[in-house]
Amino acid sequence: MAVVLGTDLQKRFNRESGLAARIAGLAEPVIEELGYRLVRIKISGQEGSSTLQIMVDRPDRAIMVDDCALISRRIAPLLDANDPMPGAFHLEVSSPGIDRPLVRASDFLDWTGFEAKVEMKELIDQRRRFRGIIEGFEDGEVRLQVELKNFDEPQTIGLPVDLIADAKLVITDELLKAAKEAQDAELGAAGEETEQDAE
Repeated sequence: MAVVLGTDLQKRFNRESGLAARIAGLAEPVIEELGYRLVRIKISGQEGSSTLQIMVDRPDRAIMVDDCALISRRIAPLLDANDPMPGAFHLEVSSPGIDRPLVRASDFLDWTGFEAKVEMKELIDQRRRFRGIIEGFEDGEVRLQVELKNFDEPQTIGLPVDLIADAKLVITDELLKAAKEAQDAELGAAGEETEQDAE
């Protein structure tokens, strides 16, 4: 049983710093107001020709191109008014993709049974990087089944969520299958809605 409150499960533990943090502070309230969740802000390239990537998701369904366009239309004027980026930049709003970053405790509950890579901010038992099957989240720790030296079978370890620097899903056959099933279900639901609207 997790000791973290339900709302804390939804908070991002993986936060930006510097300029990206300032942009996240501006963009996240707008993203949430529209019914989406911020995954991460990433700035790449050089000043004057940089790309600002805003990655978003939605807990109830997949992110579509129209969703990204809507968010972009709402955030662009906000960025123009506050001018947080030096020089010209390209705004890119995107979905997390199949090998999505895991930035909330709830992500580890949602993706239990799938493989992930986790990088820690500091060494845990002489290691900074771990790869294994997600077994959930409990007592402030991500549960991961990993291969360890001196053990014949995989062992379940706990990694403190507040020490995670980066985490993401690993593309496997199981993940690709689950993504296809979710996409088919999404397309089926959209088709049903279209038929109902036509009636």
